[in-house]
Amino acid sequence: MSAGERLPGAPVPMEYWDGAGVRIAGDRWGDPGGPLVILQHGGGQTRHAWRGVGETLGDAGYNAVAIDARGHGDTPWAADGNYDRDIMIEDLALVVGQLDAGQPIRVGATMGGNTSLVGASMGGNTSLAALGEGRIEGRALVLVDIAPRIRASGTKKIGQFMSQKPNGFDSLEEVSDAIANYQPHRTRPRSLDGLAKNIRLGADGRYYWHWDPAYRKRPFMTREEIRVRTRRLEECARNLTLPTLLVRGGLSDVLDEAGAQAFLALVPQAEYVNVKDAAHMVAGDRNDIFGDRVIEFLNRVAPPPPPTPPTTTPPPT
Repeated sequence: MSAGERLPGAPVPMEYWDGAGVRIAGDRWGDPGGPLVILQHGGGQTRHAWRGVGETLGDAGYNAVAIDARGHGDTPWAADGNYDRDIMIEDLALVVGQLDAGQPIRVGATMGGNTSLVGASMGGNTSLAALGEGRIEGRALVLVDIAPRIRASGTKKIGQFMSQKPNGFDSLEEVSDAIANYQPHRTRPRSLDGLAKNIRLGADGRYYWHWDPAYRKRPFMTREEIRVRTRRLEECARNLTLPTLLVRGGLSDVLDEAGAQAFLALVPQAEYVNVKDAAHMVAGDRNDIFGDRVIEFLNRVAPPPPPTPPTTTPPPT
């Protein structure tokens, strides 16, 4: 099930992989034999948030794959309404298993050992838990504006944005207004064509967000549940031994500097960059700076193999 029909001009997924009861949609760029980098978006986003970064990684020799999480974008809604972190980890592990099977084997590598994970917000939590609990053996980790300790006011704002207009929008202009009000720091696009990636046309002729409403209908966590979540992710952070990069948006209302520093204290080997002019959606706000920083990091800790020199046939004697 989905929110409705894809709008004309909306990109069709390049590939699909088997998840835990759903078919995971995704796009891929670069060399299929290059080091695997899986890009996971945040709640309410789609794989399209990574297009620029994915293309940049592909051009640099990586096998870059951006996936739609269950209930988002072109990945079907979960029939049982299950969007808990553990089922998303299972989806990720299954996708990594299918993609990693075609990767060159490194000495000492296990399933996923050739894979780097880049995750924003929800996708970052999934990556952190998958690696920290040993569900995936990764090569490197990039967390984008997420850490175990985040601001409740920022996540509440996201939830309010995602929960508005449950009965749909009258027009694309109304959708554009909602996005502009949520992201006032961004320049408003002149064309509405880009909305086709995030909106579906319902049978009633109204426009709906691409995600499953059940994702937002889950009850808000109690204080105790928040403490349990934080403890779990902090333990995952302590378990990290692989190269790690934390990227924070300087304007973010989700991850503040205190939360970032608390994560860095748990992961001594982690590197840190603060993108001053970006908010929570760092890659979308400053794709240039973000892409350059991620490429520089991965080139150091998980570099692609040097290109094979072309063979030349000696001239006849």
